[in-house]
Amino acid sequence: MIDEVVTRYPAAYRTIDEATKQSGFTMASDVTTCSLLRTLAGLKPGGKFLELGTGTGLSAAWILDGMDASSTLISVDNDPTFLTIAQQHLTDMRLELVQADGGEWITAHRDLQFDYIFADTWHGKYLMLDEALSMLAPGGLYIIDDMLPQTNWPDGHEEKALKLIKDLESRDDINITKQCWATGIIIASKKTK
Repeated sequence: MIDEVVTRYPAAYRTIDEATKQSGFTMASDVTTCSLLRTLAGLKPGGKFLELGTGTGLSAAWILDGMDASSTLISVDNDPTFLTIAQQHLTDMRLELVQADGGEWITAHRDLQFDYIFADTWHGKYLMLDEALSMLAPGGLYIIDDMLPQTNWPDGHEEKALKLIKDLESRDDINITKQCWATGIIIASKKTK
């Protein structure tokens, strides 16, 4: 077995990927992470999905590809330039793209519950972690990537990542698995009471 994606790509992936490269956006999730997101999405039929950090929509395309017809995805990003790429290429009726500050959106929607949260931006990951995890339904999945050192990390970011890992490890309301694979993945499942 080799560590590469050789299965089918979502229909919109290649056009979004090309637009992403042309836009100069460098923070997109890698294709192996996206493949995992699709596989995990299939575990939540009829699920309510949340993506914090749409970027250009690459990972949203994979999540949608794994979701069933009765699932819904809300994807939030504050950058209109990159969000426009997602809007142009992702016309799926199950998807709601929201332009908003992640922290403000979480605060305004903190009573919502989700079966699957992919936190790919500061809010819901490095900021407002407790609030994001409180939005996770029992049995729900919380997924983050970029937990291994990345070339585009600013000075001091590694310490933030290590602190986040320790915070997640210390929680008693979730079970976590850390994977030194792709860009470094953590998957948490919310314990049922």
